[in-house]
Amino acid sequence: MSTPAPTKTILRALAGETLPTPPVWMMRQAGRYLPEYRATRAQAGDFLSLCYNSDLAAEVTLQPIRRYGFDAAILFADILLLPQALGPKLWFAEGEGPRMETTTTMDQVKALKPTEAIHDTLAPVYETVRILSRELPRETTLIGFAGAPWTVATYMIGGRGSKDQGAAHRLKDTDRATFAALIDRISEATVEYLSAQIDAGAEVVKLFDSWAGSLKGADFEDFAVKPAAYIIAALKARHPNVPIIAFPREAGHGYVGFAAKTGADCVAVDDSVTPEWAAEHVQKDGCVQGNLASRHMVTGGEDLVRETRRVVDAFRKGPHIFNLGHGITPDADPENVALMIRTIRES
Repeated sequence: MSTPAPTKTILRALAGETLPTPPVWMMRQAGRYLPEYRATRAQAGDFLSLCYNSDLAAEVTLQPIRRYGFDAAILFADILLLPQALGPKLWFAEGEGPRMETTTTMDQVKALKPTEAIHDTLAPVYETVRILSRELPRETTLIGFAGAPWTVATYMIGGRGSKDQGAAHRLKDTDRATFAALIDRISEATVEYLSAQIDAGAEVVKLFDSWAGSLKGADFEDFAVKPAAYIIAALKARHPNVPIIAFPREAGHGYVGFAAKTGADCVAVDDSVTPEWAAEHVQKDGCVQGNLASRHMVTGGEDLVRETRRVVDAFRKGPHIFNLGHGITPDADPENVALMIRTIRES
Protein backbone atom coordinates (compact mmCIF):
# COMPACT_ATOMS: atom_id res chain seq x y z
CA MET A 1 0.00 0.00 0.00
CA SER A 2 1.55 3.30 -1.08
CA THR A 3 1.76 6.31 1.20
CA PRO A 4 -0.53 9.15 0.07
CA ALA A 5 1.19 12.28 -1.18
CA PRO A 6 1.45 15.01 1.46
CA THR A 7 -0.77 18.08 1.16
CA LYS A 8 0.85 20.51 3.62
CA THR A 9 3.31 22.76 1.81
CA ILE A 10 6.32 22.06 4.03
CA LEU A 11 5.75 18.31 3.78
CA ARG A 12 5.53 18.66 0.01
CA ALA A 13 8.85 20.51 -0.12
CA LEU A 14 10.43 17.92 2.16
CA ALA A 15 9.17 15.20 -0.18
CA GLY A 16 11.19 16.87 -2.96
CA GLU A 17 8.50 18.93 -4.67
CA THR A 18 9.42 22.30 -6.20
CA LEU A 19 6.65 24.72 -5.29
CA PRO A 20 5.84 28.05 -6.97
CA THR A 21 5.91 29.79 -3.57
CA PRO A 22 8.19 28.38 -0.87
CA PRO A 23 6.65 27.60 2.51
CA VAL A 24 8.04 29.72 5.34
CA TRP A 25 8.73 29.56 9.05
CA MET A 26 11.46 31.06 11.25
CA MET A 27 13.82 29.63 13.79
CA ARG A 28 12.92 31.06 17.23
CA GLN A 29 9.69 32.43 15.76
CA ALA A 30 8.14 32.09 19.23
CA GLY A 31 10.35 34.46 21.14
CA ARG A 32 11.22 37.71 22.84
CA TYR A 33 10.63 39.94 19.78
CA LEU A 34 6.88 39.37 20.25
CA PRO A 35 5.08 41.28 23.03
CA GLU A 36 2.62 38.42 23.51
CA TYR A 37 5.53 36.04 24.17
CA ARG A 38 7.01 38.39 26.78
CA ALA A 39 3.65 38.55 28.53
CA THR A 40 3.31 34.76 28.62
CA ARG A 41 6.87 34.30 29.84
CA ALA A 42 6.20 36.76 32.66
CA GLN A 43 3.14 34.69 33.56
CA ALA A 44 5.29 31.53 33.69
CA GLY A 45 7.84 33.19 36.00
CA ASP A 46 11.06 31.99 34.34
CA PHE A 47 12.26 30.34 31.15
CA LEU A 48 12.43 26.73 32.38
CA SER A 49 9.01 27.01 34.00
CA LEU A 50 7.68 28.15 30.62
CA CYS A 51 9.32 25.16 28.86
CA TYR A 52 7.79 22.69 31.32
CA ASN A 53 4.31 24.25 31.47
CA SER A 54 2.60 22.44 28.60
CA ASP A 55 -0.29 24.87 28.27
CA LEU A 56 1.93 27.97 28.24
CA ALA A 57 4.54 26.36 25.97
CA ALA A 58 1.77 25.50 23.52
CA GLU A 59 0.44 29.04 23.78
CA VAL A 60 3.77 30.66 22.83
CA THR A 61 4.19 28.15 19.99
CA LEU A 62 0.79 29.19 18.63
CA GLN A 63 1.35 32.96 18.96
CA PRO A 64 3.40 33.49 15.77
CA ILE A 65 1.01 31.22 13.85
CA ARG A 66 -1.94 33.40 14.85
CA ARG A 67 -0.05 36.60 14.09
CA TYR A 68 1.62 35.65 10.79
CA GLY A 69 0.16 32.42 9.44
CA PHE A 70 3.52 30.64 9.12
CA ASP A 71 3.42 27.33 7.29
CA ALA A 72 4.95 25.53 10.29
CA ALA A 73 5.04 25.80 14.05
CA ILE A 74 8.10 24.58 15.91
CA LEU A 75 7.66 23.18 19.38
CA PHE A 76 8.66 25.66 22.08
CA ALA A 77 11.32 24.00 24.22
CA ASP A 78 15.12 24.19 24.63
CA ILE A 79 17.92 21.92 23.45
CA LEU A 80 19.20 21.61 27.03
CA LEU A 81 16.08 19.93 28.38
CA LEU A 82 17.40 16.61 27.07
CA PRO A 83 20.76 16.73 28.91
CA GLN A 84 18.91 17.94 32.00
CA ALA A 85 16.74 14.81 31.74
CA LEU A 86 19.94 12.74 31.81
CA GLY A 87 20.79 14.14 35.24
CA PRO A 88 22.99 17.28 35.19
CA LYS A 89 21.50 20.34 36.87
CA LEU A 90 20.37 23.14 34.54
CA TRP A 91 19.53 26.73 35.34
CA PHE A 92 19.31 30.03 33.48
CA ALA A 93 21.19 33.08 34.75
CA GLU A 94 19.19 36.21 33.97
CA GLY A 95 20.80 38.05 31.06
CA GLU A 96 23.59 35.48 30.77
CA GLY A 97 21.94 32.38 29.35
CA PRO A 98 22.03 28.73 30.39
CA ARG A 99 24.31 27.18 33.01
CA MET A 100 24.74 23.44 33.39
CA GLU A 101 26.48 21.10 35.81
CA THR A 102 29.47 19.78 33.85
CA THR A 103 30.09 16.24 32.59
CA THR A 104 33.82 15.79 31.88
CA THR A 105 34.92 12.35 33.18
CA MET A 106 34.09 8.77 32.25
CA ASP A 107 32.63 8.22 35.73
CA GLN A 108 30.28 11.17 35.19
CA VAL A 109 29.24 9.84 31.78
CA LYS A 110 28.53 6.44 33.31
CA ALA A 111 26.54 8.13 36.11
CA LEU A 112 24.09 9.73 33.66
CA LYS A 113 20.57 8.40 33.99
CA PRO A 114 19.57 5.51 31.72
CA THR A 115 18.12 6.65 28.42
CA GLU A 116 14.66 5.28 29.17
CA ALA A 117 14.48 7.51 32.28
CA ILE A 118 14.46 10.76 30.24
CA HIS A 119 10.72 10.52 29.60
CA ASP A 120 9.91 11.17 33.26
CA THR A 121 11.43 14.65 32.99
CA LEU A 122 10.35 15.31 29.41
CA ALA A 123 6.71 14.24 29.72
CA PRO A 124 5.50 17.89 29.74
CA VAL A 125 7.24 18.45 26.38
CA TYR A 126 5.34 15.55 24.85
CA GLU A 127 2.11 16.94 26.28
CA THR A 128 2.88 20.28 24.60
CA VAL A 129 3.20 18.41 21.29
CA ARG A 130 -0.14 16.69 21.86
CA ILE A 131 -1.85 20.02 22.58
CA LEU A 132 -0.35 21.57 19.46
CA SER A 133 -1.33 18.67 17.25
CA ARG A 134 -4.93 19.32 18.30
CA GLU A 135 -4.92 23.12 18.19
CA LEU A 136 -2.81 24.07 15.18
CA PRO A 137 -4.63 25.01 11.97
CA ARG A 138 -5.03 22.05 9.66
CA GLU A 139 -2.63 23.48 7.08
CA THR A 140 0.19 24.14 9.58
CA THR A 141 2.98 21.58 9.98
CA LEU A 142 4.20 20.77 13.51
CA ILE A 143 7.98 20.52 13.85
CA GLY A 144 9.69 18.85 16.81
CA PHE A 145 13.39 19.23 17.47
CA ALA A 146 16.48 18.38 19.48
CA GLY A 147 20.03 19.63 19.66
CA ALA A 148 22.57 17.54 17.77
CA PRO A 149 25.02 15.59 19.96
CA TRP A 150 28.06 17.81 19.41
CA THR A 151 26.21 21.01 20.26
CA VAL A 152 24.56 19.46 23.33
CA ALA A 153 27.94 18.07 24.43
CA THR A 154 29.54 21.53 24.29
CA TYR A 155 27.13 22.72 26.99
CA MET A 156 27.42 19.55 29.06
CA ILE A 157 31.22 19.78 29.04
CA GLY A 158 31.66 23.54 29.29
CA GLY A 159 28.70 24.22 31.56
CA ARG A 160 27.70 27.19 29.41
CA GLY A 161 27.82 28.49 25.86
CA SER A 162 31.10 29.87 24.53
CA LYS A 163 32.33 31.44 21.31
CA ASP A 164 34.91 28.74 20.59
CA GLN A 165 33.50 25.67 22.41
CA GLY A 166 36.98 25.40 23.89
CA ALA A 167 36.21 23.06 26.79
CA ALA A 168 34.54 20.51 24.49
CA HIS A 169 37.41 20.66 22.00
CA ARG A 170 39.93 20.12 24.81
CA LEU A 171 38.13 17.05 26.11
CA LYS A 172 37.74 15.72 22.56
CA ASP A 173 41.47 16.13 21.95
CA THR A 174 42.78 14.92 25.34
CA ASP A 175 40.30 12.21 26.38
CA ARG A 176 38.64 10.98 23.23
CA ALA A 177 37.20 7.87 24.89
CA THR A 178 35.21 9.93 27.42
CA PHE A 179 34.16 12.42 24.76
CA ALA A 180 33.02 9.67 22.37
CA ALA A 181 31.11 7.93 25.17
CA LEU A 182 29.27 11.17 25.94
CA ILE A 183 28.39 11.68 22.26
CA ASP A 184 27.05 8.12 22.14
CA ARG A 185 24.88 8.65 25.23
CA ILE A 186 23.46 11.89 23.84
CA SER A 187 22.83 10.23 20.45
CA GLU A 188 20.89 7.34 22.01
CA ALA A 189 18.82 9.69 24.17
CA THR A 190 18.12 11.97 21.19
CA VAL A 191 16.61 9.07 19.23
CA GLU A 192 14.25 8.30 22.11
CA TYR A 193 13.38 11.97 22.65
CA LEU A 194 12.56 12.69 19.01
CA SER A 195 10.73 9.41 18.61
CA ALA A 196 8.52 10.33 21.58
CA GLN A 197 7.83 13.74 20.01
CA ILE A 198 6.77 11.99 16.80
CA ASP A 199 4.53 9.60 18.74
CA ALA A 200 2.92 12.65 20.37
CA GLY A 201 2.17 14.29 17.01
CA ALA A 202 5.28 15.96 15.53
CA GLU A 203 5.13 15.70 11.73
CA VAL A 204 8.74 16.73 11.09
CA VAL A 205 11.77 16.80 13.37
CA LYS A 206 14.87 18.94 13.16
CA LEU A 207 18.40 18.43 14.49
CA PHE A 208 20.07 21.70 15.47
CA ASP A 209 23.87 21.49 15.38
CA SER A 210 24.44 25.15 16.22
CA TRP A 211 28.20 24.76 16.77
CA ALA A 212 28.96 22.32 13.92
CA GLY A 213 31.12 24.95 12.22
CA SER A 214 33.85 24.65 14.86
CA LEU A 215 34.43 20.99 13.97
CA LYS A 216 37.08 20.63 11.30
CA GLY A 217 38.29 17.80 9.05
CA ALA A 218 37.83 14.29 10.47
CA ASP A 219 36.19 15.73 13.60
CA PHE A 220 33.33 17.08 11.47
CA GLU A 221 32.79 13.63 10.00
CA ASP A 222 33.09 11.86 13.35
CA PHE A 223 31.04 14.19 15.52
CA ALA A 224 28.66 16.07 13.19
CA VAL A 225 28.00 13.68 10.28
CA LYS A 226 28.13 10.25 11.98
CA PRO A 227 25.92 11.08 14.99
CA ALA A 228 23.35 12.71 12.69
CA ALA A 229 23.41 9.64 10.43
CA TYR A 230 22.93 7.35 13.44
CA ILE A 231 19.99 9.36 14.80
CA ILE A 232 18.32 9.72 11.40
CA ALA A 233 18.69 6.01 10.55
CA ALA A 234 17.23 5.00 13.92
CA LEU A 235 14.29 7.39 13.53
CA LYS A 236 13.64 6.32 9.94
CA ALA A 237 13.53 2.69 11.06
CA ARG A 238 10.73 3.57 13.49
CA HIS A 239 9.01 6.39 11.59
CA PRO A 240 9.83 5.93 7.89
CA ASN A 241 7.41 8.62 6.70
CA VAL A 242 8.53 11.41 9.03
CA PRO A 243 10.91 13.90 7.34
CA ILE A 244 14.03 15.08 9.14
CA ILE A 245 15.77 18.45 8.73
CA ALA A 246 19.45 18.73 9.68
CA PHE A 247 21.12 22.06 10.45
CA PRO A 248 24.93 21.84 10.73
CA ARG A 249 25.33 25.61 11.17
CA GLU A 250 28.38 27.26 9.59
CA ALA A 251 29.46 23.94 8.09
CA GLY A 252 30.73 25.71 4.94
CA HIS A 253 31.88 23.09 2.46
CA GLY A 254 30.59 20.49 4.92
CA TYR A 255 27.08 21.29 3.69
CA VAL A 256 27.98 19.61 0.39
CA GLY A 257 26.78 16.01 0.50
CA PHE A 258 25.50 16.31 4.09
CA ALA A 259 22.03 15.06 3.12
CA ALA A 260 23.44 12.04 1.29
CA LYS A 261 25.81 11.16 4.14
CA THR A 262 23.22 11.45 6.90
CA GLY A 263 19.93 10.54 5.27
CA ALA A 264 18.40 13.93 6.08
CA ASP A 265 15.43 14.94 3.95
CA CYS A 266 16.46 18.60 4.07
CA VAL A 267 19.59 20.55 4.97
CA ALA A 268 19.14 23.96 6.57
CA VAL A 269 21.89 26.44 5.68
CA ASP A 270 22.98 29.56 7.52
CA ASP A 271 23.75 32.91 5.91
CA SER A 272 27.53 32.49 5.93
CA VAL A 273 27.00 30.88 2.52
CA THR A 274 25.16 32.62 -0.30
CA PRO A 275 21.81 31.26 -1.48
CA GLU A 276 23.28 30.93 -4.97
CA TRP A 277 26.11 28.74 -3.67
CA ALA A 278 23.72 26.61 -1.63
CA ALA A 279 21.38 26.21 -4.61
CA GLU A 280 24.27 24.96 -6.74
CA HIS A 281 26.00 22.71 -4.19
CA VAL A 282 23.36 21.61 -1.65
CA GLN A 283 19.95 21.76 -3.34
CA LYS A 284 21.06 19.24 -5.97
CA ASP A 285 20.65 16.58 -3.24
CA GLY A 286 17.13 17.65 -2.21
CA CYS A 287 15.29 20.19 -0.14
CA VAL A 288 17.18 23.17 1.30
CA GLN A 289 15.99 25.43 4.11
CA GLY A 290 17.22 28.99 4.50
CA ASN A 291 18.81 31.43 4.48
CA LEU A 292 17.96 35.14 4.92
CA ALA A 293 20.27 36.91 7.38
CA SER A 294 18.54 37.51 10.71
CA ARG A 295 19.71 41.13 10.78
CA HIS A 296 17.09 42.00 8.15
CA MET A 297 14.40 41.36 10.76
CA VAL A 298 15.92 44.27 12.68
CA THR A 299 16.77 46.69 9.86
CA GLY A 300 13.87 46.02 7.46
CA GLY A 301 13.32 48.33 4.50
CA GLU A 302 14.31 47.81 0.89
CA ASP A 303 17.29 45.66 1.87
CA LEU A 304 14.91 43.17 3.47
CA VAL A 305 12.67 43.07 0.40
CA ARG A 306 15.61 42.75 -2.02
CA GLU A 307 17.39 40.01 -0.06
CA THR A 308 14.17 38.07 0.52
CA ARG A 309 13.53 38.05 -3.24
CA ARG A 310 17.13 37.03 -3.81
CA VAL A 311 16.75 33.96 -1.58
CA VAL A 312 13.45 32.99 -3.22
CA ASP A 313 14.91 33.40 -6.71
CA ALA A 314 18.12 31.49 -5.92
CA PHE A 315 16.25 28.38 -4.75
CA ARG A 316 13.37 28.60 -7.22
CA LYS A 317 14.46 25.60 -9.32
CA GLY A 318 14.25 23.05 -6.52
CA PRO A 319 12.55 22.16 -3.24
CA HIS A 320 12.97 24.99 -0.73
CA ILE A 321 11.68 26.04 2.67
CA PHE A 322 12.21 29.74 3.36
CA ASN A 323 13.78 30.50 6.71
CA LEU A 324 16.40 32.69 8.31
CA GLY A 325 20.07 31.74 8.43
CA HIS A 326 19.77 31.54 12.22
CA GLY A 327 17.17 32.40 14.85
CA ILE A 328 15.31 35.70 14.91
CA THR A 329 16.82 38.03 17.51
CA PRO A 330 15.01 39.73 20.43
CA ASP A 331 15.55 43.19 18.89
CA ALA A 332 13.68 42.29 15.68
CA ASP A 333 10.70 44.38 14.60
CA PRO A 334 7.53 42.26 14.26
CA GLU A 335 6.51 44.44 11.28
CA ASN A 336 9.61 43.29 9.40
CA VAL A 337 8.51 39.67 9.78
CA ALA A 338 5.19 40.56 8.18
CA LEU A 339 7.02 42.35 5.35
CA MET A 340 9.23 39.31 4.75
CA ILE A 341 6.23 36.96 4.52
CA ARG A 342 4.39 39.35 2.19
CA THR A 343 7.43 39.58 -0.05
CA ILE A 344 7.83 35.78 -0.22
CA ARG A 345 4.20 35.22 -1.09
CA GLU A 346 4.18 37.97 -3.71
CA SER A 347 7.47 36.95 -5.38
